[in-house]
Amino acid sequence: MTEALVIGGGPAGLMAADVLSAAGHSVVLAEVMPTVGRKFLMAGKSGLNLTKAEPMADFHAAFGSDAPHLADALAQFGPQEVSDWAEALGQPVFTGSTGRVFPTVMKASPLLRAWGRKLAAQGVEVRTRWRWTGWDGDARHFETPEGGATLTPCVTVLACGGASWARLGSDGRWAGLLLDQVAPFQPVNMGFAVPWSPHMTPHFGAAVKGCRLTAGAAASQGEFVVSHRGIEGGGIYMISAALRDGAPLVLDLLPDLTEAQVEAKLAAASPKQSLSNRLRKALRLDPVKRALVNELGRGSDLPLARLIKALPFPPLTPRPMDEAISTSGGVRFAALTDDLMLRARPGVFCAGEMLNWDAPTGGYLITGCLATGRVAGEGALRQLQAQTS
Repeated sequence: MTEALVIGGGPAGLMAADVLSAAGHSVVLAEVMPTVGRKFLMAGKSGLNLTKAEPMADFHAAFGSDAPHLADALAQFGPQEVSDWAEALGQPVFTGSTGRVFPTVMKASPLLRAWGRKLAAQGVEVRTRWRWTGWDGDARHFETPEGGATLTPCVTVLACGGASWARLGSDGRWAGLLLDQVAPFQPVNMGFAVPWSPHMTPHFGAAVKGCRLTAGAAASQGEFVVSHRGIEGGGIYMISAALRDGAPLVLDLLPDLTEAQVEAKLAAASPKQSLSNRLRKALRLDPVKRALVNELGRGSDLPLARLIKALPFPPLTPRPMDEAISTSGGVRFAALTDDLMLRARPGVFCAGEMLNWDAPTGGYLITGCLATGRVAGEGALRQLQAQTS
């Protein structure tokens, strides 16, 4: 009999397998894709943001209403522990000016390879192209390249991912196996469609920097990108849950100036200048910001200074869920014990993106996956120890 089965080879599943195998237990890790960590590698394509170095109160607050559910996991394996873990795998890290923590080499692949070597040395058996298809009592059924397969482990950790980036293995098909324990999936950290006029075409691909974005009570000062599809990027992702839920997006193009200061600068400009020149010379707005004023302020009765400070977007539609970086929905926390075991299935634990949380980017998502993977792995370890005592 297999002692421990981990289903899913992302950060949460790999961490659970690490915890269990380090304690001397035999572990089988089943992954639906040809290799493990595919989404992890994609996340690190432009620099692997592992975590964020900031006061724990701020780190917890980034998870919003989900913070209480994750408090214990993050207290045990938070930003400092993530950095120490990467260093222990031979991957030095550095902290950027915004507090974001990256491996010195920036890439995810060296870290994943080092982790893979550690797990192999601990005896973890990885079975790829194995798709979990159902239950039969204590048995777990799989589709494999060789046909159907069944495993009957003492404990199981489910780390099956969310429902975005299906091409990398996170397709959410597992949700049908957990039924009423799962909340419907919704996109998180995604872009939004905007019906741009042809006048915006020259600005597609331009980054909008130095702004403040608000959506209801949510706010961000990260940059975002104007594209032919709409708007996307870190500044949008940080407030995407509020936008998805219907809060209007308002853009402050000059957050370091008051409205009165903006008005004074505009008033000092020559009245003979065109609007574009007034925005460029008096306020030093770059081309994409000027284009946004023209695009979104057209037909508005608001004074120009007010538009600069509170430029309203039209109602926004989220881009398709499979384009989102992550999803909310998934296994409800009410269906889980404190150590992330399914109440309805003793010995089965859940971790990572398959949990019902709105995890922001910027290091929070990966840290949360690692932390919940560790909690689930330790819960499964205690269950094994109880069975053998």
